[in-house]
Amino acid sequence: MTAVSRERPTPATRSEYAVTELADAGVIRELLEPQRAYTAYAVAQLDPRLFPRNRWYLSDGPTGQALLVHSKSALGNALFALGDAAALDVVLSLHPGPRFVFGSLMVEHKPVVKKYFLLTRPQLMLRMSVTPETFRPIEAKAQRLSGPDVFAVNRLYSMEGGPAAYRPDHLDDAVYYGIYEGRHLISIAGTHVVSKAERIGVVGNVFTHPRYRNRGLAKATTNAVTRELLEYCDLVALTVEATNSPAVMVYTGLGYETQCELHETPLVRKEPLGVASFVRRTLAGWRGRREGKEVVPR
Repeated sequence: MTAVSRERPTPATRSEYAVTELADAGVIRELLEPQRAYTAYAVAQLDPRLFPRNRWYLSDGPTGQALLVHSKSALGNALFALGDAAALDVVLSLHPGPRFVFGSLMVEHKPVVKKYFLLTRPQLMLRMSVTPETFRPIEAKAQRLSGPDVFAVNRLYSMEGGPAAYRPDHLDDAVYYGIYEGRHLISIAGTHVVSKAERIGVVGNVFTHPRYRNRGLAKATTNAVTRELLEYCDLVALTVEATNSPAVMVYTGLGYETQCELHETPLVRKEPLGVASFVRRTLAGWRGRREGKEVVPR
């Protein structure tokens, strides 16, 4: 990666950040690999099937670098942040993304992200991960779910909260396992993203009907999803609330280990029309026109 000049011919010395949109998966992978458990979702987005759907921005300045990723999947928009908080502030001021998005950010990013978004779930989360070497499978029954199960899946996920809107292809393109009692789906676990090319997967959407909790069903479904993923993944990650001790114990029992703390939360952008960020992008592009970057003085 070409080094960014820290000085420009101005009357007074000013610190500047250069924001570049990245398109080289190899360069991006080098930025993500050192914290592979935390960056699992972003690493999976390097998959050739998914990569074209994403926008990757690198902010580089005197305090360090930050990577911002905007991705889009069948289940909605996502934002992922990595690196220096001050550099992240700069790139978010230019490219905040959609108004409604699901965010993954480091603990130190929270004050910066709150400048641009409302965090609807501000509690601390744990990122846990498991490998083929640490996995401790259990003997439990759960069945692979697919398109024809979509009605039962939506009904179960709608038990607490708003209506779910899964389509058959959501189940067919991911890894979901469930447990039925008669005709009713009572427990489920699935994935947020899977990449066989990057050999990584992120487990999520673990849910059990309120009447059937504390029976080991969540452990059984998570076990089944994890077992399949580890057939072709070197690392499988998930996120759980730090205060949810029963869930942490379930995942620990399967061999998952806590790697870091983070925030995962739906975000609502405070600037609905994006006018201010458009103006900032225009000015930053004008300043950096000779370098092919967006340059922001601080």
